[in-house]
Amino acid sequence: MTKLLVATNNPGKLREYQELLSDLEVELTFPAQEGLTLDVDECGDTFEENARIKARAYAQASGLLTLADDSGLEVDALNGAPGVHSARYAGPDADDTERYRKLLAALADIPEGRRSARFHCVVALARPDGTVHTADGTCEGEIGFEPRGQHGFGYDPIFVVAEQGGQTMAELPPALKNRISHRSRALEAARPLLAQTLTETGE
Repeated sequence: MTKLLVATNNPGKLREYQELLSDLEVELTFPAQEGLTLDVDECGDTFEENARIKARAYAQASGLLTLADDSGLEVDALNGAPGVHSARYAGPDADDTERYRKLLAALADIPEGRRSARFHCVVALARPDGTVHTADGTCEGEIGFEPRGQHGFGYDPIFVVAEQGGQTMAELPPALKNRISHRSRALEAARPLLAQTLTETGE
């Protein structure tokens, strides 16, 4: 069975990927399991550039077919910020709570109806030879005024999902989130590509 390296050490992403890819005929592995401790400089200006950089670096270092993503929150009232800087929005050592509280403070004077936002994810699939293909997905919503919910991670507690009747992403059961999330939609778009790649490798 083909090994597929999922290039993340984020515990929340690990759980999501294990659930989202559970039906594939591949053996999922992660950097820690492969003894990889890469420090990849995600210096791109877009999610796609960063996903490509990460996927190519891990594929070349591991010799494995590699799936990587870059994702974040785009807030229209902040001209798309925090965007590619979502994970570092409140500084490199900030935790999830510090990040979303900084965002809430930045939107303190923005009224309801003008707080539209989306989660955006780009997935990159890289071969060790450097070939990379991408797919993307989004989930539309708006930023709430206070955190709600016990599930998820990152900005989930303040992201009100447009199609879920006022619930935040963190209030949704994990199984439901995994059906509608930006990462789920990006992976769904990438499935034909992944299937084709697995066929071409003869595994």
